[in-house]
Amino acid sequence: MLPADGKVTLQLPADITPGEHQVVLVIDENIKTEKPETKKERSPLNFPVDNYGPWPANLSLRREDM
Repeated sequence: MLPADGKVTLQLPADITPGEHQVVLVIDENIKTEKPETKKERSPLNFPVDNYGPWPANLSLRREDM
């Protein structure tokens, strides 16, 4: 938001070396007065569940055993 007096203050990062530089200011005159769309509440995702019973007692998922 631009102030009524037309003055703008700029704080430069500390790693900018002293000396002459070109500074570019862009003023976008498309003023947004409308509120952004709010996200609609949605129902939780319903993932299918398959039951294949208990794992075998001797099942090993170690890399060496695969």
